[in-house]
Parts: sequence; structure tokens; C-alpha cells
Amino acid sequence: MTPRNPSLPFRSSGPGRHARLAGALVVLSALGGCATGPGANPADPLEPFNRKVSRFNDVVDDNVLVPVATAYQRVLPSPVRTGVSNFFGNLGDVWNFANSVVQLKPQASLESLMRFNVNTFLGLGGLLDIATEVGIDRHSEDFGQTLGRWGVPSGPYVVLPLLGPSTVRDTAALPVDAYGDLIRHVGDVPVRNSLYVLRIVDLRSSYLRAGQLLGDAALDKYSFTRDAYLQRRRSDVYDGNPPDDGAGKD
Repeated sequence: MTPRNPSLPFRSSGPGRHARLAGALVVLSALGGCATGPGANPADPLEPFNRKVSRFNDVVDDNVLVPVATAYQRVLPSPVRTGVSNFFGNLGDVWNFANSVVQLKPQASLESLMRFNVNTFLGLGGLLDIATEVGIDRHSEDFGQTLGRWGVPSGPYVVLPLLGPSTVRDTAALPVDAYGDLIRHVGDVPVRNSLYVLRIVDLRSSYLRAGQLLGDAALDKYSFTRDAYLQRRRSDVYDGNPPDDGAGKD
């Protein structure tokens, strides 16, 4: 699983959230001091605080991540970038498998395990996504989804410093997701940190165009990002088939 882009309402598909823990602790320690107004969005009672964090994240994204990701995209040819993305996606399939097992999804578990083995042994260590070419679907799962699957409510929407959209449930799941990240277990610290940085830059480069369109089109970027994120996470928990609003929330 790879880290979320702080400027986009998308959820990552692997366990690469080790770097989110510091931001999560900052947010959780600040929640108690956040006042909420009577007209607050029920899904976002911390909106004033979240908007401030979102603006901070946008500044970091615009001045650090976007320039680095743009240079990365210009320097490396598309086939190389695709190989990098495939490599990290292959590592993420291990965590997808683990969460699918805990969620009692036999087909998703089997396909995630098959994907990892096929791409590792036939796809040059994951650089080639052979599994997708032969029709083995990817199932993006994380521990936040697992908690939702077993009935844990999402809780209020939260924007984590440097890490972007989340909820109380997803934030609480971060330590488990961090432990499930295979890169975390790389013994060589410089190599491990280099892999973390490469994964972040590669992910951000894949959303450069989408981020530009979002910034140009959204009248209220914060509200659009929040609503899209919450809708996406609800869909993720129910595998694309969430119940009607009247049937209960995740």
C-alpha cells in the first residue's frame, strides 16, 4: 500500500502509511481543543481545524511534492515509471491478501496471493504486472477497510498534517497498516528510507494531471475532496456496493 497524496481524495492501495503516524498523533492530540459550530457538517465537525490543515498540506504539496514529482516524470521514461509503480503495487498485494483473509473474502484472498506470486516470479520481482494481463484482479484492502467491514463506524472526517484525508477509524488503523508494510521490514535504513521516498514521489507523479484538474475545476476544493474521499472509502468498505443511506452507515 502506498501513501495517500495529501492533495487528492484518493485512498492508497497498499500498506505504505508508516510516515502517517507522526501526523496522526498530532491530529489526535489536537482534536480535543477543536470547537465545532452549530452549523457544522455532521460528517465533518472539525471542519475549521481540517481546513487549516488542508491549506498547510496544499502549500507543502505545491512547493515540494509537485516540483519533485514533475521532475521525476520528466526525467524517467514512462516504462520505467510503470515498472516502479508495479513494484510497489506488488508489495502492496501482500497486505491486500492479509486484510482479505481477515475480512473472510476467499476469492479476494486467493487472487491477491496469486497476483503476488505471479508478478514476483514471472514479472521480474513485480516490475511487470503479468497478473493483470492474465485477468487476475487486484483487490485494494487496508486495515481501515477491515475495521469497517466488521462494523466499526468511520467516525468524523479528519485531515492529517502532510498525509491528507482520513477518518478517526482510518487514523486508528494506521499503526497496523504501518506494521504490514513490507518496506518497513527492510533492515538497511538508507535503502528503506529511499524506498519510502521513491514510492511517495511515484504516487504523486501519477496524480499530477488529476491534481491540476481538481484545482482548476472545484469551486471549493476542500469540500470536493472531503466528499469524494468519504464516498470512496464507504464504497471501498462495501466493495463498490454500499447500502442505501437508510440502511445504515459504515
